[in-house]
Amino acid sequence: MLMKKVDDYLALRRAAGYVLEVPEYHLRNFARFATQREETLICTPTVIEWASRAPSLNQREHRLQTVLRFARHLRAEDPRHEVPPRGIFRRRRTRPTPYMWTPQEVALLLQAASQLEPQDSLRPHMYRTLFALLYVTGLRISEALALEFDDLDSETLLIRETKFKKSRRIPLHQTSVGALQRYLKRRQRVGTEHEFMFISVRGRRLDRSSVGWVFRRLLKTIGLNSDKQKRRPRIHDLRHAFAQRALETSPEGRDNIGRHMLALSTYLGHAHISDTYWYLEASPTLMRDIAGSCEALIQGGAR
Repeated sequence: MLMKKVDDYLALRRAAGYVLEVPEYHLRNFARFATQREETLICTPTVIEWASRAPSLNQREHRLQTVLRFARHLRAEDPRHEVPPRGIFRRRRTRPTPYMWTPQEVALLLQAASQLEPQDSLRPHMYRTLFALLYVTGLRISEALALEFDDLDSETLLIRETKFKKSRRIPLHQTSVGALQRYLKRRQRVGTEHEFMFISVRGRRLDRSSVGWVFRRLLKTIGLNSDKQKRRPRIHDLRHAFAQRALETSPEGRDNIGRHMLALSTYLGHAHISDTYWYLEASPTLMRDIAGSCEALIQGGAR
């Protein structure tokens, strides 16, 4: 009975535009757990016990929040369903510290990508283009993998159906346009039924797991995958590198900086500008500049 309610709930939310791949997995898992106990209603002790089986506090709290939203939905029609209290596992949201890519390291990454086998295939050109695109545009990996031929014109790139179900068009430097056009000439020689820019060896849309596997191999090749490193580079850190460069070139003056931040937030596709300000906090160089400006302001050296 709970599984049928899960189906109805997922159908309703997907009709509103939500993807819900991970919530679906958790809700079905919970429904099976509760059904094994012959429960047809959501009971707080059962939810807590099920969530507690996750290996980490963050995962337990994520499980709890997923069922909590589901329980609120059901309780609107049937008050016998219990809504678990929030914060049982005291989850504290923390962002992973980004890896600070240097231009030299990015150059090594792209060079290693161009050496991938087989050399006479699209593969080395594709991965070099993909990682370079992430670095010079700050795209999310999901956005890059969703790109199609028609999304590129002579000056811009269309980003469709982003993380927050919005589309945006971003300007490209002419060198980036030229590099993409040269890559697409090679890509068009590979006959597939799909129009995606980046494809697998089987001619299908490239998936994130495949990109992640290749990325880790390349890190090992260029010596950035050592167990001694405190922070290993992630694909998403290429997006951070773009944001950091954009912020470091911000024009001086409070009004100019404010407009620059707003433009960057729109460019990156952030739902809240606070997500863009986080890039200030995560960059030691930028924080030193901010600290220096504050000190000068306090001492009367700036207005």
